[in-house]
Amino acid sequence: MMNETQVALVTGSATGVGRACAVKLATQGFDVVVNYPGADHEEAEETVRLVKEQGREALLIKCDVSVDQEVISMIAKVEQAFERLDAVVNAAGFTHFVDHADLDGMTEEKWDVIFAVNTKGPFFVIRAATRLLQQQPSSAIVNVSSVAGISGAGSSLAYCASKGALNTLTKSLARTLAPNIRVNAVCPGPIDSRWLREGMTEEAIADRVASFPIPKLSKPEDIADTVCYLANGTSMTTGQLLTVDGGRTM
Repeated sequence: MMNETQVALVTGSATGVGRACAVKLATQGFDVVVNYPGADHEEAEETVRLVKEQGREALLIKCDVSVDQEVISMIAKVEQAFERLDAVVNAAGFTHFVDHADLDGMTEEKWDVIFAVNTKGPFFVIRAATRLLQQQPSSAIVNVSSVAGISGAGSSLAYCASKGALNTLTKSLARTLAPNIRVNAVCPGPIDSRWLREGMTEEAIADRVASFPIPKLSKPEDIADTVCYLANGTSMTTGQLLTVDGGRTM
C-alpha cells in the first residue's frame, strides 16, 4: 500500500543546513530521507534520531551525490521504502578555501571536486528523482545555493562559479519540469557552521558581517525556514533565487 505521508529527500543532511532542513520538514509532517556521503555516519544517525523525535519516519542512505550510479541507487531505495517522493532538497555542498588571487592555488583537482558536488550532484539527484516527483500533483525541488553565485565573492573562485551554475540550472529546470514540479534555490550568505569556522577565524568572521544591515551570521535554522517555505509553503513560486543573507547583497 502506498505511503500517504509526504516524503522529502535532503542531501547532505548529516549536519548544518541539511540537518536543519530535515528536522524542519519533519515538523511539517514529512517523512525524511537522510543522506550523507560517508565520513559522517554518526552525525547522520543523529539527524535520523532528531527526525524520529518529531514522530516521523527516517530512512538513512549513504550516497555520494557526485556519483551518478550511487544517486540512481539511492532513489531506488527511496521508492522501495516509501513508493513516493514529494520534495527534494539539494543541501550537499563542498568547497576549498582558496584566495581568489591565488589562481595557481585553484588546482584542477580542487575545481573538479567542487563542481562535482555542487553542480553535477544536484543535477544527478534531480534527474534520478524526476519520475517519482512527477507522480505527485504538486512537488518541489529546492537547491541550496549561495550568494557567492550571485556576487562572485566567496570561499574560492570555483565555489562561486559552481553556485552560479547551480542558479542557472535552477531556472532551466524550473522551465523544463513545470507545471508539476516547482524548482527554486535559496542563496544564503555566511552561515554559522563548522564548515565556515574551519576556514575562517573569529576575527575574519566579525569583519565579514560588520557591514551587513543585519550584522551577524545566519543560523542553519534560518536557511531551513526559507527552504521549507519553498518546498511546502507556496504553490506559485518557481525559478526563483531567494537570497537570505542579512542584507549583504542588497
